[in-house]
Formats: sequence, structure tokens, C-alpha cells
Amino acid sequence: MAIPSYATRGERIWHYVFLGICALIFLFLVGPLLIIIPLSFNAQPYFTFTQEMLTLDPAGFSLRWYEDFFTSRAWLNAIKNSFIIGIASTILATILGTVAALGLSSRHMPARSAIMALLISPMIVPLIISAAAMFFFFSKVNLAQTYLGVILAHTALGIPFVVITVTATLSSFDTTLIKAAHSLGANPTRTFFKVVLPLVTPGVVSGALFAFITSFDEVVVVLFISGPEQRTMPIQMWSGIREQISPTILAVATLLVLLSMMMLTTLELLRRRSERLRGVTPE
Repeated sequence: MAIPSYATRGERIWHYVFLGICALIFLFLVGPLLIIIPLSFNAQPYFTFTQEMLTLDPAGFSLRWYEDFFTSRAWLNAIKNSFIIGIASTILATILGTVAALGLSSRHMPARSAIMALLISPMIVPLIISAAAMFFFFSKVNLAQTYLGVILAHTALGIPFVVITVTATLSSFDTTLIKAAHSLGANPTRTFFKVVLPLVTPGVVSGALFAFITSFDEVVVVLFISGPEQRTMPIQMWSGIREQISPTILAVATLLVLLSMMMLTTLELLRRRSERLRGVTPE
């Protein structure tokens, strides 16, 4: 943003100091990524830059760790489990969270604050406590070390994100549109699918993406309630660091960074679309 012509000398100095502080914070946040990505192409089984890499010698770079990832049965099973559990829990969290947000948006809902606090409690309660509680409960009902148990646990962790994003979208929703649809003869089901859902879709999709990311990156709960067959990619990375240190982990981390960037880009596009639909920004 350009500095106004009427800005004082002190304001101009603070402007550049502020930009410098922001740049340092940004560098602090992305610094580890700037190290991990090039190291994933290391031709040697080291976690440091070799002399060939420092001199940009092509012999120092290789795709061997990416090849190891895509040919390893353990890694492929882990990524398969992550996507199966992530997609299933995201679908459940999106449906349940959207229905809950629609209910909470009604002025006639009793104890709205208490219900909202209960729904978002998985975000507030320390994860280790939630994981221990889920372990004891799922063990009692024979859901521990099962896919269904992990999916339900991740669903509980993802619902708060869906509730918050959909509720935020509904906060600017014009309820007169529902009354107009009813006055034109539309039943509640048709009104929901033709009027409400199209307008809250950006919030629903954003919440679904957050729920998927939460499930895809979750480690603590999976450690408590999963078995060998439900081994996800974060668990495989965690075990690899403890048991068999390999630069393959750097290749996996790089792929996860790219996946996160794609999802963040999608979220930003959805945010802009939601603002256009609500009239916050012009077309």
C-alpha cells in the first residue's frame, strides 16, 4: 500500500519499520519450509546440505526419496488410510456441522450459547484430554483400533470448524429470502436446496476443507485409538523419525506443504466468492 503524500516523516519511518517487522515474521514462519523443500531433493541420505547441493551441482540432487515414497507399501498404505479417514470424517462433520449451524442460527433455538460452547469444545479442550477420553469410551464400545472409531473421533474434531464457518456465513444471511420462497409456494426442502444452500456453500466448503486438514494432520488421537491397520501418514512420519530416520520424510513433508498451499488457495477463493455473494466486495 502506497504511503499518502500527507504522511509525516515519522509515519513514513514507521511504515517501513512495520514492513520490515512483517517480513521478519514471515521469514520466521516460512523459514523451515525453505529448508525442507530443497533437502527433499538431496541425493545423499543426509538431513544437511551437501557440498554438491551448495555448489548447485546436478549430481547432488535426486528424486530418489520421492521414488521411495511412491514405491513404499508402508507409505502408500498410510496415505490411503489418511484419505479414507479424512474424506469419511469430513463428510460426516460437514453434514452434522451444517445442520447444527442452521439450527443455531434460529432465534427460537433454546440455550444457543450453551449448545455452541458444547459443539466447539473439541477446539478448546486440550487434545491429549480428548484423546484419552475417546480411548476409554471407544474401548468400552469396541470401536478402538477400528476405522469407524478413528473416523468418528476425527468427525468430532472437525465439527467445530464447520459450525464456526457456516455460522459466520449465516450471520449475514437475509432471512427475508426464506419468507419470499415460502410465499411463492416452495416447501422447506425446496427452499433449503434452492435458496439457503447456494448462499452458504462457501462457508460449508471452507468448513469441510478445515475439517479435512484437521483429520489429515491429526496425530494424538490416532496414537490413542488406532491400530496397525489404521496407520495414517502423520503417524508414519512420526514413527519414521523415531525408528528409521530417512529423507523420505522430507519428501512427504514437501508434498504436504504443496497440498496445504492448494487448500489455502481454495479457501481464499471461496472467501472472496462469499464476500461477493454477500455484497461486501464488488464483482
